Amino acid sequence: MTKPTTPLYEISDARFSGLIHSNARLETLWTGARWCEGPVYSAAGKYLLWSDIPNDRLMRWDGTDGSVSVFEQPCLHQNGHTTDLEGRLVSCEHGGRAVSRIEHDGTRRVLADRFDGKRLNSPNDVVVKSDGSIWFSDPTYGIDSDYEGHAAPSDIGASQVYRCAPDGTVSVVVSDLVQPNGLAFSPDETFLYVADTGRTHVPDCAPKIRRYPVNPDGASLGLGEDFVFSDCGLFDGFRFDASGNIWSSAGDGVHCFSPEGNLLGKILIPEVVSNLCFFGPNRNRLAICATTSVYSIYVNAKGC
Repeated sequence: MTKPTTPLYEISDARFSGLIHSNARLETLWTGARWCEGPVYSAAGKYLLWSDIPNDRLMRWDGTDGSVSVFEQPCLHQNGHTTDLEGRLVSCEHGGRAVSRIEHDGTRRVLADRFDGKRLNSPNDVVVKSDGSIWFSDPTYGIDSDYEGHAAPSDIGASQVYRCAPDGTVSVVVSDLVQPNGLAFSPDETFLYVADTGRTHVPDCAPKIRRYPVNPDGASLGLGEDFVFSDCGLFDGFRFDASGNIWSSAGDGVHCFSPEGNLLGKILIPEVVSNLCFFGPNRNRLAICATTSVYSIYVNAKGC
């Protein structure tokens, strides 16, 4: 389904003009969700997946003909996704309170569902490091109510970011955020960036992305610092391009920041944006999950 509209840009820095195509169109790939989240692209399969969390289904857009179908339902209220070094789908399950992976034979394998013997809250977003370790955020959104998971008290009593080592060992890497959400490594993996959407629970929690230096061991982080703040709504999911620019979801669209943290510009979207990813054979197209719909637009940047 394609519904062309006139794309609207806000340019805050002249560099943003070089990252967009002024004649590109904002397209609607699909609409009809309650809350779209967790887009991920399979290069081998030429398809895009995303979650419709309240409807407990995983949707699939076919890059060969543009058709959209249900990929999996029920899907344990999956939220964020990524692919690992072998191209396998890694999922954050609100309903399963776990991080899982679909093996090459199609079976589901739980990678992490507990820390220190206690059940995780509701894993939200996930990224795979080049050493094969899996890093994920674990706020409480999936256990806050039955809308995006199953209402339950937190066993751990904290919302943190974890690292799951290749051998399955789970360790805490970030513990200073109210509700850790989207996360991504810088292209050179020297920093981990994490969004805090804690304003949903603590009104004076500023919507921000913090960054943490990766220690020489590659498995732990140094002290974090505030990197950027949102001037409209919350930062949720975000991705880096190959040049180190951050493309982040926000209340009014997609915000693009330089590696130094300067706001370069915005792509304005008619719905609140939750997450995004680069997709297509050249990774130069953004898939934008925005409340009820998935939009796309070509940019003059390549995802890493």
